[in-house]
Amino acid sequence: MAHVTFRQVFRRTDDHTPGTPKVKLVREDLPLPLHPTAVLIKVHAVSLNYRDANIANGGNPWPVIPHGVPGNDAAGEIIAVGERVSLVSIGDRVAPITDTEFVSARSTGRSWLAANEDGTLATHLVFDEKLVTKIPTHLDWVQASIIPCAGTTAWSALKGVSIGQTVLIQGTGGVATFALKLARASGLKIFLTSSSDEKLNKIKDQFGKPEIQTINYRTQPDWHKEVLRLTNGIGVDLVVENGGSSSLVQSMLCTRRGGTVSQVGYLGGPKPEQLKEFVSTVIDRRVNIRGINGGSKHDQDDLMAAISATEMTFEDIIDSVWPFEKSEEAIEFVWQGKQIGKVILNFGQ
Repeated sequence: MAHVTFRQVFRRTDDHTPGTPKVKLVREDLPLPLHPTAVLIKVHAVSLNYRDANIANGGNPWPVIPHGVPGNDAAGEIIAVGERVSLVSIGDRVAPITDTEFVSARSTGRSWLAANEDGTLATHLVFDEKLVTKIPTHLDWVQASIIPCAGTTAWSALKGVSIGQTVLIQGTGGVATFALKLARASGLKIFLTSSSDEKLNKIKDQFGKPEIQTINYRTQPDWHKEVLRLTNGIGVDLVVENGGSSSLVQSMLCTRRGGTVSQVGYLGGPKPEQLKEFVSTVIDRRVNIRGINGGSKHDQDDLMAAISATEMTFEDIIDSVWPFEKSEEAIEFVWQGKQIGKVILNFGQ
């Protein structure tokens, strides 16, 4: 049993005034002794998501616990286990799931890390053994840390498409770039939107041939028409929809009849006036809209297995790596939307 009794952890200040610190570093006792089926994880890396910055700045559309710990993603090493743990062992490299109530497709509850309960931005974590998955052995801590939230969300969003089909991916953040990796590995034809030509060109250069079709939605506000033009008026088979109410109808309009829109985000904010044509469009296009709230424990296990089998790596979709002590600055960097890909906090342990 490891002789660790406390942890360092960043908690939200819940002061949403611009320019004020959004997190504060504190020291806390660990919940010891461990529950019989619990494991103690020494964290090596945490990956930030937009929702971490959004919650820290008071923008989350759902209630959150006060002064909670940010972070959905983490990769670490098990250093102690409860007396009845049988699924994992000391020394195993693991990542927790992002929704501790979403174990299988039949699960009906929801408890998101960093929202309904404390998240992962801490030196040590305690989880039940059933809520962690083993991470691929070929990945370093930084790369492994991006899998639980961005990876499993992208994996779930792309379900149902097959080689040769078309996908529209919105943005260049964590979920979008992970979806790009999976879509390219799956043999899909990719369309990508962003408001930045610089980001679009960087992605095109980075991913090479076959060339990704890119559209700047700021300079082409009717971007859905451009998607239709590029698909000979048919539309794409699936959209990884990240804007929410501000872009959903346009996404439906450029999805082929009978296609799928995977709603993964709400970056555009609440704009109900842009949903006036929702009902007529969903009927006309026969579009299947599915809400993606990460993925289940089973989904995360499946993704880990796929990454291990293909030995996929993710250094090309990591924007920057920050020390744990710079968590405040890293969260602000994500809030400003400066990244292309994932922003990681490395604990350097």
